[in-house]
Amino acid sequence: MDKHSDQKRAVQYLYPPMDPYDQRMLEVGQGHRIYVEQCGNPNGMPVVVLHGGPGGGCSPAMRRYFDPEHYRVILFDQRGCGRSRPHASVMNNTTWHLVDDIELIRKTLGIDAWIVFGGSWGATLALIYAEAHPSRVRNLVLRGVFLMTQAELDWFYGGGAGKFWPEVWSRFEGLIPEDERGDLIGAYHRRLFSGDVAMETRFARAWSSWENALASIHSSGAGGEAPGDYARAFARLENHYFTNAGFLEFDGQILAHAGRIKHIPGTIVQGRYDMICPPDSAYALSKAWPLGELKMVRNAGHALSEPGISAELVRTMDRIAGK
Repeated sequence: MDKHSDQKRAVQYLYPPMDPYDQRMLEVGQGHRIYVEQCGNPNGMPVVVLHGGPGGGCSPAMRRYFDPEHYRVILFDQRGCGRSRPHASVMNNTTWHLVDDIELIRKTLGIDAWIVFGGSWGATLALIYAEAHPSRVRNLVLRGVFLMTQAELDWFYGGGAGKFWPEVWSRFEGLIPEDERGDLIGAYHRRLFSGDVAMETRFARAWSSWENALASIHSSGAGGEAPGDYARAFARLENHYFTNAGFLEFDGQILAHAGRIKHIPGTIVQGRYDMICPPDSAYALSKAWPLGELKMVRNAGHALSEPGISAELVRTMDRIAGK
């Protein structure tokens, strides 16, 4: 889960735009190739950026949270989205494939250990990766925490968030016949994987619009209409992961395994009024992970581009850099 609305409002806190010094397509196996880029200082402190969604892809704005003189910034598009290929594919596309891809990137680039920076689903993936490879993580910087639990899915796709945005929820729910509304993830799944590209794109735009409409605290409720190719990849991958409960072994796994990262320092940046990933998950994580310092940002929602969230993330990365 992740969107990038209202980026201009946060631009004053970010470092200037930068271009990658390295771009490549990395063969990761099972028919997938993923886009990887590096920017900043080739000899700097390495940080890998995990985008949201699943299916959101990375964007140029994500490079700008890091001092380019201090950091070696690695961004990549996860399987099936962005510039990675095959596009919108869910074959051989699970959380554990992504964890393996992150490790392959690390080894390919000759990095011993790195900072892991992720928001929303990117925070989920960062935590799962850190729990699987704790010796490879120097620091965790998380935003808009999503713990991939059934309770969180029920909140967002079962009507909880809809109680705050009834008119937007009505648009999202209204595309589905009444007898299927008890399981909207399942109902959308049948349409997103119907084999009819026009139908898939229509419902993908509706799925993406529901999430985008709630991303910013300043939202008017208009989710906009994402480009068809982007929306189709975003919605199909997100729905695929949520249908399969994130491919975790059991509900609540991330918190249950928090002891594996007890030695890793980190920061949790959370919007107080996050409608997509409510703050109770970030709070629960901070209690299970003593070295994870919770920074609750007032007057902020979910989006990476919320000014308060952008400012706190840049401050965090500057502090780690010793500035």
